[in-house]
Amino acid sequence: MASNSAARESRYRKYVIPLESNPSVFDELIHRLGVTSLRFEDVYTLDDPQLLRQLIPRTHAFILVIPTTQAYEKEVKEHDKDLDEYRGYGDCEDVVYFKQTIYNACGLYAILHGLCNGSARECLGQENTLTKLLARSIPLPPEERALALESDGALEEAYTAVASKGETQAPEPEDEVDYHYICFVQSHKTGHLFQLDGDRKRPIDLGLLNDENGLLSDACLAVLREMVSRDEGAQLGVNLMALVSDPFI
Repeated sequence: MASNSAARESRYRKYVIPLESNPSVFDELIHRLGVTSLRFEDVYTLDDPQLLRQLIPRTHAFILVIPTTQAYEKEVKEHDKDLDEYRGYGDCEDVVYFKQTIYNACGLYAILHGLCNGSARECLGQENTLTKLLARSIPLPPEERALALESDGALEEAYTAVASKGETQAPEPEDEVDYHYICFVQSHKTGHLFQLDGDRKRPIDLGLLNDENGLLSDACLAVLREMVSRDEGAQLGVNLMALVSDPFI
């Protein structure tokens, strides 16, 4: 997310090249982390839920890419002002949440939030870069968890290998970019829909999804449609990706 230099220096301790919103780039990154049974797909429409359920029946998370307009940043600031900073850790958490302390890494945080929560946790495999990071991170309070993520050499190596790939020229690590990644998952513990954004004060609980369709339920798709329609007139537009099971594995 774009930020002024003073706020940036106080919040971020590390800088990286931002990821392009591209399923093939995201796929390569999660495969390098050791997760080979999942992949990302672009979602082109939310207007036909039945068709969507046929196309991506096993959806574990959604990642929404939105423009960071002044209106969006004002809305976030207004919503977060009355929220307490997140203090959750360990097995009591409804969702695994990573506070973002790496500048321009919102794509990475969205990917991690998608992989580490909900039904995706059943698909991570054994003894790989991601499962080791998750095992170390879950017992830690938010600030220590953030430090564990920052200092993970294997995670950094995997990210660096793909960060410059894609169809457009990659920005520099300290450049301000005008888009931001947000992840939506269903808690594996409570069944609630959560909006996960490492730049927010805490996970945002959007209520129970009491429908067998889970993230493909009308309630979840309505949330996504509202966010997409709100920002679709912006110059940069919006993009939505789904984290799904690979049907060929």
